Amino acid sequence: MKIHEYQAKEILKKFGVPVPKGRPVFSPDEAEAAAKALIAETDNEFVVVKAQIHAGGRGKGGGVKVVKGAAAARETAQKILGMNLVTHQTGPGGKLVKRLLIEQAVDIARELYLGLVVDRGVGQVVMMASSEGGVEIEEVAASHPEKILKEAVDPVVGLCAYQARNLAYGLGLHGGAAKNAAELFLQLYAAFVATDASLLEVNPLVVLTDGKVLALDAKVTFDDNALYRQKDLEALRDLDEEDPAETEAKRYDLSFIKLDGNIGCMVNGAGLAMATMDTIQHFGGVPANFLDVGGSATEERVTAAFKIITADPKVRGIFVNIFGGIMKCDTIAAGVIAAIKQVGLKVPLVVRLEGTNVDLGKKMLAESGLAVTTANDMADGAKRVVALAAGKA
Repeated sequence: MKIHEYQAKEILKKFGVPVPKGRPVFSPDEAEAAAKALIAETDNEFVVVKAQIHAGGRGKGGGVKVVKGAAAARETAQKILGMNLVTHQTGPGGKLVKRLLIEQAVDIARELYLGLVVDRGVGQVVMMASSEGGVEIEEVAASHPEKILKEAVDPVVGLCAYQARNLAYGLGLHGGAAKNAAELFLQLYAAFVATDASLLEVNPLVVLTDGKVLALDAKVTFDDNALYRQKDLEALRDLDEEDPAETEAKRYDLSFIKLDGNIGCMVNGAGLAMATMDTIQHFGGVPANFLDVGGSATEERVTAAFKIITADPKVRGIFVNIFGGIMKCDTIAAGVIAAIKQVGLKVPLVVRLEGTNVDLGKKMLAESGLAVTTANDMADGAKRVVALAAGKA
């Protein structure tokens, strides 16, 4: 689950992380009022107007502006609110800006990068830092990998003070700036662990002319599997920023990711789902989604999954590929039949069933009277659905 920058900063403040003063706003009037208050509070007539969407690269897309005075903040807010902001992370469709962050401007001496992520390769949280702040970390990794510093954190001990100092000194910081940065790193780690985050990124992390260190930006993603114990964080979810299909899938505990292809997939098991998508690609097709209904799905969940797939106007064919272990083939068949009767079937459907109650599942589909194409195995099913989707069968 992702949240907005201003929400992330409010969380970080609770752990002592220094951030610029700012206020979220939803209209030009609110932007002007917030700017006036910040200017009076900070004795600085410059403020920053920042679009709040779940994507990076907002500045390059025109979503971050430094302005002078409250009137200029209002004028800029009027331009940014309602705009379709396109960045390298939104794709060509962009995202509609519905909220802004009005924030104090600060005197920046250096821009750095700081990130925390769960590294599955080492089985630990890794804190990464780089002197190349304000630049996408992927670009730094590709062009200057030596500029990325890393500290793996023992989950029992936590981030140690010496590790925080190593990163600070490795970034070329000295004196008060190094001390401030090391303290901030420890606070960021505490926030990461306490909130069950899967990613925490501060880009840029800035050193001010007076040696203070601030989180000028903040991006946090939380582990969905831990939200049951983070109810206050779940309340921060902005459904306008999420794909409606993925939101609907969460309601039924389905693992669903929308993709750019035209062949819908419904599979049980993440490994089989990935193999199914690869096989579709192998035969010249492009998957429209990743969808794992799980090993213990009910007829209701299968029906919901089928509805989600068919709601995508790009889908030109559907491949249901089930290996019935815990999941029974007749349950899948019942769910597919129920869904088709409710929403209809406007595109070719190929079903491959194998495993528990496979004969019963096939019999149910055969006697349903529905236009279902059965497949002998995964390769056969992928080949058939690619041909049918292309109108070649």
